[in-house]
Amino acid sequence: MDIYEEIVKLRQEGRRGAVATIVNVRGSIPSFETAKMLVRDDGSIAGTIGGGCVEAEIWQAAREVMENEKPRTLTFNLNRDPKYDTGLVCGGTLDIFVEPVLPPALLYIFGAGHVSVNLYKVARNAGFDVTVVDDREAYANRERFPEAKEVIAEDFDRAMARLAPNESAYLVIVTRGHRDDMRVLRWAVQTAARYIGMIGSKRKAIAIFRELTKEGLSADLFERVHAPVGLDIGAITPEEIAVAITAELIAARRRVERDLPHMSWFHSRKRETGVPKAEVLEESEEEV
Repeated sequence: MDIYEEIVKLRQEGRRGAVATIVNVRGSIPSFETAKMLVRDDGSIAGTIGGGCVEAEIWQAAREVMENEKPRTLTFNLNRDPKYDTGLVCGGTLDIFVEPVLPPALLYIFGAGHVSVNLYKVARNAGFDVTVVDDREAYANRERFPEAKEVIAEDFDRAMARLAPNESAYLVIVTRGHRDDMRVLRWAVQTAARYIGMIGSKRKAIAIFRELTKEGLSADLFERVHAPVGLDIGAITPEEIAVAITAELIAARRRVERDLPHMSWFHSRKRETGVPKAEVLEESEEEV
């Protein structure tokens, strides 16, 4: 079994895993330097780094690396720790590097106007696979988005009915109007997408959130929503707005934990006051 082919297959299926590689050996070990083992998200493995307790511990570490999406290096001393005794004449030390295997970051852009064209370009250069959705063929076409993974020119409701964003998906809503933004957001917050962003003013965002919660959607569903979308870098032009949005997408993909200048009023309000999202929505009634 070719472990590299297995990694490619895993990513093509939209799944995740972790690869463990022996990167340094000192003394005698029951394997060899550069040996690799792939741990898939279902717990199955391909390859080996020598078996025994070391491999069992690496399997557990790989599960954590998948979850955290951050690599780790582990060191094992086979001579000093009796639990690693394999019954063989092995008394060496080995370092094992465990790195995540993640599916491609899928960016769905709803709307195909000026901001979308620039967002497609910047986000694609940042490593996102981009799909563009718009109900206007004059805008959603291969001439405007030549290297997009997919360009869908049909009614938003029909397009959304056949899309199933997973936890590796990022949704950005930049349609041409309030009504379409609300239609897409209503659907988006009920998907498994990691990130949801919507363009527009604070007033517009509050009005749409308030309307959707009146329809019965839980306020908790909006925890992933960034509206207004993007980082606050003073962006004005479509080109600059695309950079601000992509920067926020990258921060979400890399799981940045430090405070960033998010444009989203809901995120900044909750961070500053500690008020739960549901209460923020209620308080916003007076500001609309």
